[in-house]
Amino acid sequence: MEGTKPVPRIIQLAATISSSVLKIQETLDILGAPSPSFDENASPLPIDIGKAQDAVLDATAELYDLLTEPSNIIHRSARSDKSACLQVISRFGIAGLIPPDGQASFGEIAKKTPLTEQMVGRIIRHAAMMRIFYEPEPGIVKHTKASRMLARPDVRDWMRAGIEELGPAGGKGFSLANDTTGSIYDVIAADPDRAARFGNAMKVMTSRPAFDLSYGTDYYDWESLREAQVVDVGGAQGHFAIALAKRYSQLRIIVQDMTKMVENADAGDLADRVRFMAHDLFDPQPIRADVYFFRWIFHNWSDKYCIQILKAQMPALKPGARLIVQEALMPETGSVAYWKERDFRSMDLEMAYTFNARERTLADWKALFVAADPAFVLKKVVDPPGSAMGLLEFVWEGWNRPAN
Repeated sequence: MEGTKPVPRIIQLAATISSSVLKIQETLDILGAPSPSFDENASPLPIDIGKAQDAVLDATAELYDLLTEPSNIIHRSARSDKSACLQVISRFGIAGLIPPDGQASFGEIAKKTPLTEQMVGRIIRHAAMMRIFYEPEPGIVKHTKASRMLARPDVRDWMRAGIEELGPAGGKGFSLANDTTGSIYDVIAADPDRAARFGNAMKVMTSRPAFDLSYGTDYYDWESLREAQVVDVGGAQGHFAIALAKRYSQLRIIVQDMTKMVENADAGDLADRVRFMAHDLFDPQPIRADVYFFRWIFHNWSDKYCIQILKAQMPALKPGARLIVQEALMPETGSVAYWKERDFRSMDLEMAYTFNARERTLADWKALFVAADPAFVLKKVVDPPGSAMGLLEFVWEGWNRPAN
């Protein structure tokens, strides 16, 4: 008797897509949320569809590649046309020349840029293939939700920073690309325009839903710390610290960062509990606290410098002191949805060529802290659904120094 003929992979994928899309729509109906759309005013997708969304995106990506010639897969991956198109759009502010909920002609846009009408049309039509812009009739362009976002000045800076600062570094590293021995921070700080653009880029990065401050304030048990002294190391102008102080009235927080970052910082009516202190994170820590919080700090540094940062905290540590890290948790190969792992891998390479740094797996984080001092013990790991970053709690269990 012949065995059952295996179901072809493309049929399996089609079935996965069909069943998962139905699950997504059922969830949206229950929540009273609209169906996904490219419309410029489309609502963000709820996190409740996460698993079904992963299944659809992975299956559609695999199906697309299965039905594509190998040479096309390689060519698609190596081409630079997408970044070139986005560079033109961001450099000349093309998205901002189209009114919200309105439209503009290629000719109208060309008059406000150094580009010809023909080139504007070519750029916009290329972008439309990426769902950026929509051409409802020949020569007329309207926004999609992606181009509407790109019209924001801060998002435009984010794109320019990614393409003009990080892009050239991709070929040979930031230092070589800029003919310098200094770090990216040294180079950008020396140019006010680049510094402002890079600052806006970082704001956009951290203002995305997956980086919402609530993932740090709500998913760790801050309430149990009672009247703890918290140091927000590298906390910039205190956005997280202020959110934390509003949520937990018993906490006292010191925000540390470079002088230029904190000199004009203001906690407003929380100034009695949120203070600012100029401090280089590589210098010995002067504050003896209960908690040291690091939000998106270590991924900009190689292991060598991360260990230096951790060792710099040692002079102030007392047994039981907590170091809480909010950073990306790099997945082990094949442990998460393909499309999510792909994004992690892209970010990891970006860290490599820009900072000579890396994203880290849970095992990497454990090894890093032990390399700084074996007395660091990982106690908690929280990976909030929908967040780009997890929370890791390390407790310093040094026994040779008395607690105060």
